[in-house]
Amino acid sequence: MSRPEHLTGIHKIRFLWITEEVQARVGVEMNVQAHTIAVIDDDPRVLESLVNFLASCGYMAESYLSAEQFLGSGALSRCMCIIADVEMRAMTGLGLLQHIRSSNCAVPVVIITGKPSEHAEAFYRERGATGFFRKPVDGDALVDLIGSVCNRSNPD
Repeated sequence: MSRPEHLTGIHKIRFLWITEEVQARVGVEMNVQAHTIAVIDDDPRVLESLVNFLASCGYMAESYLSAEQFLGSGALSRCMCIIADVEMRAMTGLGLLQHIRSSNCAVPVVIITGKPSEHAEAFYRERGATGFFRKPVDGDALVDLIGSVCNRSNPD
């Protein structure tokens, strides 16, 4: 069951059983760009599911209920990857992708959608998306894609 505090802002997964020293060394802390993934979707169930899944794979995940909330948070500067739904109320995932690319930001953006559309993966890739998934998202393929982004971002 979703708890209301998960919906009021950034949902940060903390690994409380790991000492702060170890967290800092492996990049679990928020200020380490290489392991922070922003998940943006107006469906709280999708947010909770993806954030929990990513956390179980060892990633720091932050959730946002809208593109505007994400952009207003300043999180763009600490993200190594963004996962955004296409269909959101105000700014869409495509609008967010265009905004990010127009500001010359190279952060990888993965587009997800649960609605049938005339647009396919090639459409979003041509506009700068790193990946495209239909819901329900294939978790293995998503983690593989994020892993390849991490490896490109962190050569060591």
